[in-house]
Amino acid sequence: MRTNNNGITRSADGLLLWLYILLCIIGIVSIFAATYNEGDDILDSFLSFRTDYGKQSMFFIFSLFMGIVIILTDSKFFTATANLWYTAGIFLLLLVFPFHSNIKGTESIIKFGNAFQLQPIQLCIVFANLALSKYISRIETDFTKLRSQLIAASIVVAPALLAILQKETGLALVYFSFFLVMFREGLPAIVLVIGFSFAILVVATLLMEPNILALILTGIALLTAYFMRRQIKRRRSVLFWIITIWAVCVSIQRFAVPFIFDHVLQPYQVKRIYDTIGKDYIPRDAAALADIEKNTTQKKDAGNYNVKQSKIAIGSGGLLGKGLLKGTQTRYAFVPEQRTDFIFCTIGEGFGFAGSMFFISIYVIFLFRIITIAERQRSVFSRCYAYGVASVLFFHIAINLCMTIGLAPVIGIPLPFVSYGGLSLVTFSAMVFILLRLDKDRQMVLR
Repeated sequence: MRTNNNGITRSADGLLLWLYILLCIIGIVSIFAATYNEGDDILDSFLSFRTDYGKQSMFFIFSLFMGIVIILTDSKFFTATANLWYTAGIFLLLLVFPFHSNIKGTESIIKFGNAFQLQPIQLCIVFANLALSKYISRIETDFTKLRSQLIAASIVVAPALLAILQKETGLALVYFSFFLVMFREGLPAIVLVIGFSFAILVVATLLMEPNILALILTGIALLTAYFMRRQIKRRRSVLFWIITIWAVCVSIQRFAVPFIFDHVLQPYQVKRIYDTIGKDYIPRDAAALADIEKNTTQKKDAGNYNVKQSKIAIGSGGLLGKGLLKGTQTRYAFVPEQRTDFIFCTIGEGFGFAGSMFFISIYVIFLFRIITIAERQRSVFSRCYAYGVASVLFFHIAINLCMTIGLAPVIGIPLPFVSYGGLSLVTFSAMVFILLRLDKDRQMVLR
């Protein structure tokens, strides 16, 4: 997709752009399949912008116009204003606390009348990506130093902590995907190992009795000390580290995990996690029970109703699917939130296993294309930003798809470009178009 030197699309990546458009169209069609009312005039329902798919089409058109503006903007604008955008994002997040509205259990949304809602934590993903890329690309930043790594980590952790305080744990987790960017730029692999180990330890804590798990951790420590006895004889510090790691693991199991589940996560979120691993959750008090009932779509169902209906819908699609507007589970609203968090059910039921695999392959190609773009950048800023886009999208895609088939707890993560939501579509679109703009100047060194 190349034109003359003055063309808008000169050196822009055509494949990424067309994949983006294709995903947005699939999203509009999926929302149409899930929410269309029989007998409505299709053209009028689109053009009136009163239906969900009509509104999504409007936001798609707006995103394309926004994309043109971004493509025409000087790429140096994004490096020059990265910190300003981040500061504005933090300010908006702080503004949420006095002016938020409690919507579906989250306190992260500012509501302007009945027509417009703003969720700053979603917008701040773009701003955090720009700020992180700006910091890492500075000449004076030595990312091999611990101080630089801690500053970079604080850039992404700060909005995540504010999101947790606003009861938006799902989007807060998205910010931790930026650690993949830092890993690409020199963050020690041990940090990722510790992160994955913590996740495994959390799951083990939920699945096993506390005393049994403590005994297993002790046994692992003793076996490690036995097999490393020669190293311990030469260096006593090895034994010190084994004991320290054992003590930390036991402390996490005994104190940290219970604290997080009792005081950080909301009771309904804890219940969803327990449902995912197949265990019953007993509320600790009446307030926790009330929170679960308020945030559960089907109070009569003790299990995870959303996920059960999602599995039924996807499974009913079979190999080739039932066809557009012919699904029963999604057409008759058996699946809650089927236009947003569970939009993949519409694709699975309507187009079956074959259609689902084709759809997922589009995402895979899209992500690999972003990584290819990232690796051809001369500028550290552009490379970091591109990896940030890939990391955020991968996290959303992986968690959302796993949610719909019961492999991850339901945490309210939208499917990029496909789930209904104007701000979500605009945010993801902005990330992609900024990447396309930076890639146009990939031979420049931006700071």
